[in-house]
Amino acid sequence: MFDKKSKSYTDLLGKTNRIVEGTVIKGDIISQADFRLDGELEGNFQSTGKLVIGPSGKVTGDVICKNADVEGKFNGIMEVAEVLNVKSKASIHGQVMVGKLSVEPGAEFSASCTMRDNNKFLLTDGK
Repeated sequence: MFDKKSKSYTDLLGKTNRIVEGTVIKGDIISQADFRLDGELEGNFQSTGKLVIGPSGKVTGDVICKNADVEGKFNGIMEVAEVLNVKSKASIHGQVMVGKLSVEPGAEFSASCTMRDNNKFLLTDGK
């Protein structure tokens, strides 16, 4: 009658992964949780959550996620199902497909951009 499932350790702490400044990852990352990257990623990233590329963060590769905030550097193809926020210190090069786009003054945005309806994104199917 009162069967409550106990929450897992990660549910209690929040589901945010973090790669700190000075860390370099060469390879692909697949995550169900939100992700903050202040280090460097040379590879692809896929998440059903939010990606934050911090001021010292750098991504070279392809990104697929639900939402993204970019303060650092990105070079590659980025698919954001909902909202991409490009902060004033950000540098984005490549190709971007978004649901909605917000670019602060001062940002370097040298990418082709396609805005799509949210229903056209299939984050986990790979189609």
